[in-house]
Amino acid sequence: MSRGFNVFCAAMLALILLLVGSVLTITEWLPRLAGIWLPQNTAIAFDGRLGWRNGSLVLPGVHYRVGDCELVALTQVSLGWHHSRWEAEADKITLDSACLNQLTQSAPDTTAPRTLAQWQALLPHAHLVVHQLTLSPYPEWAGALDLAVSPARQTLHYQGKNLRLDARLSGRQLTLNRFSLSHPLLQQPLTLSGKLTLPEVPDTLPTSGHVAGTLALQQIPQPLILALDWQQQKGTFSVLAQHDQTPLLRLPWTLSADRLMIEQGQWRWPYAAQPLAGGLNLSLTHWRQGLSATVFQGRFNLLTQGRGGKGNVVLSFGPGRLDFVDSALPLQLTGESKLQDLQFYAAIPGIMRGSVLNPLVELQPGALLRMRGRLLSTLEVDEARWPLAGLKVSQAGVDGRLQAILRAHDPNMGRFTLHLDGKSQNFWPDNGRWAWRYWGNGYMAPLAAQWDVRGTGEWHDSTLTLATLSTGFDRLQYGMVDVNAPRLTITKPVVWQRDTQHPAFNGELQLVAQRTALSSGGYLPPSTLSLAVKGRDPARFLFNGSLSADAIGPLRVNGRWDGIRLRGQAWWPQQSLTAFQSLLSPDLKMRIQSGSLKAQVAFSAASDQGLEAGGHWVVKDGSVKMPDNEINGIDFSLPFRLKAHQWVFGARGPVSLRIKAINNQFAMANISADLQGSYPWSERQPLDLTNVSVDMLGGTLSMAHLGLPQHAAATLRLRGINLSELVTAINPKQIAMSGHINGELPLWVNHSQWLVKDGWIANEGSLTLRLDKDMADAITRNNVAAGAALDWLRYMEISRAWATLNLNTIGDLTMSAQVDGKSRFINRTQRVLLNYTHRENLFQLWRSLRFGDNLQSWVEDNATLPSQKEQKP
Repeated sequence: MSRGFNVFCAAMLALILLLVGSVLTITEWLPRLAGIWLPQNTAIAFDGRLGWRNGSLVLPGVHYRVGDCELVALTQVSLGWHHSRWEAEADKITLDSACLNQLTQSAPDTTAPRTLAQWQALLPHAHLVVHQLTLSPYPEWAGALDLAVSPARQTLHYQGKNLRLDARLSGRQLTLNRFSLSHPLLQQPLTLSGKLTLPEVPDTLPTSGHVAGTLALQQIPQPLILALDWQQQKGTFSVLAQHDQTPLLRLPWTLSADRLMIEQGQWRWPYAAQPLAGGLNLSLTHWRQGLSATVFQGRFNLLTQGRGGKGNVVLSFGPGRLDFVDSALPLQLTGESKLQDLQFYAAIPGIMRGSVLNPLVELQPGALLRMRGRLLSTLEVDEARWPLAGLKVSQAGVDGRLQAILRAHDPNMGRFTLHLDGKSQNFWPDNGRWAWRYWGNGYMAPLAAQWDVRGTGEWHDSTLTLATLSTGFDRLQYGMVDVNAPRLTITKPVVWQRDTQHPAFNGELQLVAQRTALSSGGYLPPSTLSLAVKGRDPARFLFNGSLSADAIGPLRVNGRWDGIRLRGQAWWPQQSLTAFQSLLSPDLKMRIQSGSLKAQVAFSAASDQGLEAGGHWVVKDGSVKMPDNEINGIDFSLPFRLKAHQWVFGARGPVSLRIKAINNQFAMANISADLQGSYPWSERQPLDLTNVSVDMLGGTLSMAHLGLPQHAAATLRLRGINLSELVTAINPKQIAMSGHINGELPLWVNHSQWLVKDGWIANEGSLTLRLDKDMADAITRNNVAAGAALDWLRYMEISRAWATLNLNTIGDLTMSAQVDGKSRFINRTQRVLLNYTHRENLFQLWRSLRFGDNLQSWVEDNATLPSQKEQKP
């Protein structure tokens, strides 16, 4: 082998070793070599070593950094030549938008291609696949990218959860096959499609085109049709509701070398309670230099008309800029919005900062929103104020001090003032934190009462807490009740956990009232109602508690509220009746001596049914003492139901009243009465009073049945009434009687004319009548004729007495009587047959208790000689 051949072989071996070493160390020298062409302050770094798999070079990771910020990160990158084109693939590519502002602008390369065709001519035949492309910090727009390029055609497919794009570029013709975007605020995805003609030099907008799409919103009953048309430097963007002729939005725009302008844009919103409309003007200066260099300025206005006339609200903004990192755009909201019943007045300056994709609005000093008008059908807002200075509003929530002041009045209910002051930290409902305190006062006209309220609370993420509450009246005057200083407080914070997985609602409240005066003269001692609630939310919870007032109670209650209906039960454990002594007026001079009470009630209430209730009250062995009488042995049973304002007494058994004895001028014993039926009563739902009976005056007073409405007389029967006991009870000194009588009095309670019709009273056995001697002598001296007749009545034995009586509705009593008997006077016996008619207003007679004196006057005026008389030796 020659020396020259050996040298050649050694050179080839060295070249192979050099190539192999270069490939193996590519991760070391390639980043340094690329740094020559990369912008300043940028660098490329590789993870691991270069590998070979399935005919492609493979790198575990590639990083492109701008200073200390990682702009692009690629994982599992492969590059190979297959089927006459380059094939590139990456598992993940992450771009951080926050690093874009650190890129330095380099001088333009004058040798670079200028036209779109020149750029396309440089493109190789290549295919790029990225399984997951993510733009930080917006992971919701992540998706898979498929890009195929060649000098003649470029196609792009992007598929993500919320974003989809299919486009094709052939020469200068760009075809947008489908653009689809999903968002929680959209009822259906936004879709666009169309065709565009790109300019020869790709540094301006397309020269012409048409893009159309559809959009569905929950607030709008019909789908929206979007259309963008332009030719050269003029165009129009419009939004039209399906089957509508007038656009909801129309924006004419013009484009120049340095400015994009929208002039005399118009919009309308017919879907609100009051149709709204307005205009829009917008100017974008230096738009060719990119978003960060573009200067935004514009004006948006809202025209309204309502109770206060016409209003105009203007939102002006700029000049300022928007940026993906740090925007600075001044804002100013001013004007009056006059809706159907309300008027709003705004003067709110602010500035928008931060990323245009996640802006932050800072409200400046002097920001104030005011409102007045009719909030409800009768509630008139005198003024509501929201001082807004210092607030920051972003996608994360509201941050800063939240205040509100409300002054309002109701012509019938009264007036009030409420204040709210709190601190929010990135607060949206169920997200962030808002702590507050509130206070206020007012006057409630129907109750003639001053009231006040104060308390604290917070809303932290999904937990809403009412920590303290104190509200009450100086006094409540309503109907027969006058309550002194009632006050409602929270004894355990009311906490509402709004988490859908673990909802909860609980807390404890207490209502305390001082002495409650009753119009009857009695009073209820200081009372306390304690109530605990526990459940899922304010629309579904259980409650239990108790009511007590000194010795009265406790009355225990429990139940539940399901958002529509309130259901519950109340128990009154057995306790002494003496605890209720304070409820009786001292003027009654009535003292409760003994007895017990217990009760149980179930109730249900809802807006569509009103109040329904049913239960049972029981009084046992009650005893009451008054100066002139005493009632002992009171047993009272009251089963009832209430539905649709209709009381039903005695649903399972009659209402029962039993009294052992009443000690009065004359004793009454064994009193009984039963009640069963409906009140108010009707033909279909009558009310029946039965089993009425009382032992009195040696006999019995009874009534078998009284039905309401009344179709037959209720007969009141008197059996064996002892006249001696009756006269003793009345105690007239001028007359004495003995014997027994019976009677029947047909009662009417709803007759147009009669209370008693065709009643009768008759003797049972013989009767005796004796007049006081002094009264008889006095009549004889004053009236000789009356005295002659009266001599026959000084002492009389009556064998038959019969009287019929009628009593009308105004109290006029008419009585016709026949008396047959024997009279003894001056040792003579004679038969006396007496017929007379008596008329008197019974109501006036009841008002007069001087029965004996009135009797003497009546005898003097009405006594006549007997119509028939017989003398016997």
